[in-house]
Amino acid sequence: MREIYEQNHVIDEQVQYALFSYQPTYFEEAVKEEKWVATINGEIDAIEINQTWDLVDLPANKTSIGVKWVYKTKLNEKAKVEKHKARLVAKGFAQHGVDYDETFAPVERMDTIPVVLAIAA
Repeated sequence: MREIYEQNHVIDEQVQYALFSYQPTYFEEAVKEEKWVATINGEIDAIEINQTWDLVDLPANKTSIGVKWVYKTKLNEKAKVEKHKARLVAKGFAQHGVDYDETFAPVERMDTIPVVLAIAA
């Protein structure tokens, strides 16, 4: 009986979270809450630490591709908030012309190659 109660209790928490939780859709909404600002800052820090991209001048006669923040709240197995995630993604659908039909693989970091080779060996 207790097991059924605990299962229903978890489901009730999930329903409550789904009904009353808020994940922003737009950056302007996210910056109104400190938890999302901290998450965004953490993602920017990770991008800079990993040297994911370089800031360069846009070549003449080229248009830039915009970016969008995507927000997600992650729950643990007991339907409690585990963490808030924010990812900065490119609006690839806006790219027309060069490389539009190409698929690119993520770039690996040099320190992960020995780990992958050790696992494979």
